Amino acid sequence: MRASVSTIAAIATPPGGGRRAVIRLSGPRALELGRETCRFAAENALSRRGAWRGRFHDGVGEQPVLALAMPGPRSFTGEDVLELHLVGSPPLVAAALARLVALGAELARPGEFTRRAFESGRIDLSRAEGVLALVEAESDSERRAAAELCFGGLGKRLEALRESLLDLRVLCEASLDFDEADTGHVPLEELVERGERVRAALEEALGWERRRTRRGGAPRIVLAGAPNAGKSTLFNALTGSRAIVSDVAGTTRDALVAPWVVAGVPCELVDTAGLSADFASGPDGHAQRFAKAEHEAADLVLRVCDAREAPPEHLPPRELLVRARCDLAQGPVGGPGVAVSAVTGSGLAELERAVAQALWLQPASGVARELGERHVAALEHARERLDEALALARARGPLDLVAEALRAALERLDEIEGHASPEDLLDRIFARFCIGK
Repeated sequence: MRASVSTIAAIATPPGGGRRAVIRLSGPRALELGRETCRFAAENALSRRGAWRGRFHDGVGEQPVLALAMPGPRSFTGEDVLELHLVGSPPLVAAALARLVALGAELARPGEFTRRAFESGRIDLSRAEGVLALVEAESDSERRAAAELCFGGLGKRLEALRESLLDLRVLCEASLDFDEADTGHVPLEELVERGERVRAALEEALGWERRRTRRGGAPRIVLAGAPNAGKSTLFNALTGSRAIVSDVAGTTRDALVAPWVVAGVPCELVDTAGLSADFASGPDGHAQRFAKAEHEAADLVLRVCDAREAPPEHLPPRELLVRARCDLAQGPVGGPGVAVSAVTGSGLAELERAVAQALWLQPASGVARELGERHVAALEHARERLDEALALARARGPLDLVAEALRAALERLDEIEGHASPEDLLDRIFARFCIGK
């Protein structure tokens, strides 16, 4: 990490006039520069964390200021930070910034505030990228996806995942110093068992990041449920299709796909065969295996059940409960899920809103797509190295090769958080920020 010795300053609000403009400073002289340029009524102004009203002297005249002092290390950058809230007149703000530079502050480069936060350990690289994605977000869904990064959605998953992978590597390397008869030796079977749990957590993190920033293509929504639950009738009502509907169980065998526009976003709705233990072999068995594959690949699964039957107690992640045929129920349909009737149209609008909320419907583009692809690629590479380690362990291969594969998997995870990212990659990432962030 680079040591930050200068004090930087930049305008942190959008260009143009407004009721308020903010100049942000960070570095060892941030609070000192505030005392040199501002006159406060309180004698102990800027001596501790707080907000102070006064007058800013720009070398020509004075203007009102609200100064927010945030001494390090409990600040965004980990350094002393000062925010000067001024009247949003561009000439006055420019004069104030020029005065600070004349007294020794340096103009901040794009992304330098966030980079200093990263280099001081206040945030990891995925959170820093979340700041960038949040600044450049153009829709509510993009803002929500960026906020997930800012608040550590990926970082929290990676932290636990990295600890588990590191423990696995330590066990493996410790076993190198012991024979199988020694008490310090860890059996390969235990290493494999732990490794499979780590792989499941890695797969979960990978799926979360793929859903957070979709890599392209329409979201795929799959209807699932028991035979005769009302899936095909609902499929026809939502898409305007004419899938065959019958009271005979097992009518749907092939996956039927049709476009469905949800909250203005084109999606793909997939109707699949009903799942039942009675159809375990023959063509029906093949249809169910195809259906399960569609469920696993879906962005969202709509679990359809008859509103007259008891709903399932628990649903896996990425599933939304739909209570179909509510027009046939005796009275209102209570309990969990969205109650719908494909015949009367009741509940279809509520279902669309629930699907939009569950998916966030964010066709990733620009920065969001670029960052998402970087994270997914690193997670996929980590999974490949972990699979390599597990294959060697199952084949009772040399433990030093298993340990080396685990080390490589850890390096791939560290790339996401910035622990092992090369300087030129960091330069490219932070250069995308605007000045003042």
